[in-house]
Amino acid sequence: MFTGLSRHAGRSAAGPAMAVGALNGHDLVLRYGGKPVVHGVSLALEPGRATALVGPNGSGKSTLLRALSRLHRVDGGRVTLGALDGPSERDAALLSARQFAREVTLFSQSRPAPQGLTVGEVVAFGRHPHRRGFAGPTVGDRTAVDHAMGVTGVRDMAGRPVGELSGGEMQRVWLAACLAQDTGVVLLDEPTNHLDLRYQIETLDLVRDLVEEHGIAVGIVLHDLDQASRVADTLVLMSAGRVHAMGAPADVLTAENIGEVYDIRVEVGVDPRTGRLRIDPIGRHSA
Repeated sequence: MFTGLSRHAGRSAAGPAMAVGALNGHDLVLRYGGKPVVHGVSLALEPGRATALVGPNGSGKSTLLRALSRLHRVDGGRVTLGALDGPSERDAALLSARQFAREVTLFSQSRPAPQGLTVGEVVAFGRHPHRRGFAGPTVGDRTAVDHAMGVTGVRDMAGRPVGELSGGEMQRVWLAACLAQDTGVVLLDEPTNHLDLRYQIETLDLVRDLVEEHGIAVGIVLHDLDQASRVADTLVLMSAGRVHAMGAPADVLTAENIGEVYDIRVEVGVDPRTGRLRIDPIGRHSA
């Protein structure tokens, strides 16, 4: 069970103070095998806001997220990093890998399955950008690791070999490692994949805790439009490598926009009890 970051206890009770940062993409052009797959896209990940990228398969959303994390080559435009306690804007490409990893972390879809390690050891990987040489873990390292395991619900698994874990459990362990990295920008590529319904919702709640309690800048790729509308402050709807619409979820997730991008009829309404968007695809067998 995720213990969560308390919405009412304040930052000191929620765990160690996290860094605050911002990440921006300026007119990004990205290619695979020489073929452009993202065409001049700009977006800003701002402190204290979650930006969700949605769109059909092949729309470029995951490629864009990987480019922001420096894992995909940028063929045009640039990625810049800003922080409240430093220069207003720096070219991310000029930072060392260690410097960048102290400010930005990525939860990716594909991760190796480590063998012969415990859950606690894997989560501790997230502290490597903060360590110097062969120095052992500091009190701060241990605090960050323990806190990350607590909020993702894996603390009780700390001594278990990761080879014994289910796919969903391993997903949460890698998420804990990302949080232990303690950065001001967190990028998440399909973090709810392989999770059952309970942990999907608790992962989305955790994202909101990072945003609201710690002022983290979050960029998240999701397939589920209902989940995206639930978690995002800003929603980016992509189609064929371009931004089709960007803004508040209610303004972006209209029946017209969804129909144009996904080529399917939908009905979009607002749940009168929760005030959340409700998106109903209309298939051939819909009544």
